[in-house]
Amino acid sequence: MATKKYSDKAQEKIGKVVKEFEKGNLKSSSVDKVTSRKQAVAIGISEAKQEGLKVPDKK
Repeated sequence: MATKKYSDKAQEKIGKVVKEFEKGNLKSSSVDKVTSRKQAVAIGISEAKQEGLKVPDKK
């Protein structure tokens, strides 16, 4: 059985950020508009970490 890497709340947070990206409303701090899905996921992970949610360490 595989272990779960992200908590349910962290997955929800990342999902919300990706949906915001898909709508075209996601903005980063240094760039006006996020144009990459990878960047959107990274922002979601970062926000989840800031909220203290379970996120695995960077490899």
